[in-house]
Amino acid sequence: MTARIYRQSPSVTQSGPGQAKAWRLDFDLEAPRSLDPLMGWTSSGDMKQQIRLRFATREEAIAYAEREGVPYRVEEPKLNTASQRTASYSDNFKTSRIGLWTH
Repeated sequence: MTARIYRQSPSVTQSGPGQAKAWRLDFDLEAPRSLDPLMGWTSSGDMKQQIRLRFATREEAIAYAEREGVPYRVEEPKLNTASQRTASYSDNFKTSRIGLWTH
């Protein structure tokens, strides 16, 4: 039973950071998932897959995993440089624009 500690990425449908500052601890799969022959649903007997813990800092998540004796791995968040672009909507209509503006 290995746990994954990571920072969840913000939702693409929201403009604010939302839950992106919280760190999460999720357990990895212990048993493979199976297909139900009657309904075609995917199921698993692994109940720890449903547990998702949220922490304010990475250190709190690591302390929890060490206190409970759970082996863990920490995934550092990737920096998103595309969202830090300083452009506005009005830049699309500037006369000094380099490329052609077409529909």
